[in-house]
Amino acid sequence: FLASDAATSQPVGAVWLRLMVGENKGYGYIDDNTPELYIAILPEYRGQGIGTQLLSHLFNSECWSPSISLSVSVGNSAVRLYERFGFTVVGKSCDSMTMRRD
Repeated sequence: FLASDAATSQPVGAVWLRLMVGENKGYGYIDDNTPELYIAILPEYRGQGIGTQLLSHLFNSECWSPSISLSVSVGNSAVRLYERFGFTVVGKSCDSMTMRRD
């Protein structure tokens, strides 16, 4: 899903799922059956509810899997957003966390 600036129609954010298997595993990898969530929002558009809108569209669509994982840096303010959408921490390293939503 893509978010665009209403005034310019330029893309400002996106969210997508990717199933990582074999040698090509991401930081949020849990298993070969759990897709990883990726979300990107331009810095100047963060804190405006775009992440909430993108995740709402994703979870209200038929595109999502019953179980989804992601990786996020420790201290990233997006952790609160992910927790609101039902993600919980299932793994932690010194600078990142793996979260899962079932």
